[in-house]
Amino acid sequence: MSTDARPPIVDMATWEAARDELLVREKAHTREGDALSAARRRLPMVEFDGSVEVVGPEGPVPFLSLFQGRDELLVYKHMWYDDTPHQGQCEGCTFTAWNVKDASYLNARGVSFAFLTTGVWPEVADFVDFMGFTLPWYSVRDAPEPIGGEMGYLTSYLRDGDRTFLTYRTTGRGNEAINGVFGLLDRTVYGRGEEWEEKPEGWPKGQHACWYWRTDVDGNSTWGETGRPTAEWTRPGAGPVTTLGRHGPHH
Repeated sequence: MSTDARPPIVDMATWEAARDELLVREKAHTREGDALSAARRRLPMVEFDGSVEVVGPEGPVPFLSLFQGRDELLVYKHMWYDDTPHQGQCEGCTFTAWNVKDASYLNARGVSFAFLTTGVWPEVADFVDFMGFTLPWYSVRDAPEPIGGEMGYLTSYLRDGDRTFLTYRTTGRGNEAINGVFGLLDRTVYGRGEEWEEKPEGWPKGQHACWYWRTDVDGNSTWGETGRPTAEWTRPGAGPVTTLGRHGPHH
């Protein structure tokens, strides 16, 4: 980023005083987050049929098996475009999936994690292999809510023996809990570089939300036909593209 906009230069004592002032607000923000988490734990839950089958690498399996014997399950519901090459898949969901590559610490806490999507399994399996994802993926095509349904949600489930329950879900900016990149960018001088952010006078205006999620082969932001979800360029065999190749969503 080329810009003349810079924070004012001060001595260390002045900087520490300003940082301490901000820290008061950051701690209040943390405490409010704790209060929201406490409220989430008090939400009621909805029982559903955990014997409904989803499709994974071993074929059809009951949704209950996704818990892998643990009592809790988190899933991210990945949007999908049918009959579409990898570069045409959802840049936002790809961004989210790329941020969750390992569930070891969730597993140690008794929580399993999986990705669900409405794509047909052969297409999903090919995409998962191309991206190098190692966490479980399943097709929930035609499965009823709260297993299938609308995609783009972070969803939490609870198991009690063979009984399964929906406990929480969120979407939009609620999914930022997964995306550690956002938290890191929010701690930089220029933030996310998105035009909706409040900035000091003279700061770069920024671009549309999430503009860096899709780039061309040279790393330039583009949501046009020559772009693909940014993380895809790191994958073996990802060359220049000429079309998104989308044939219509099946969300």
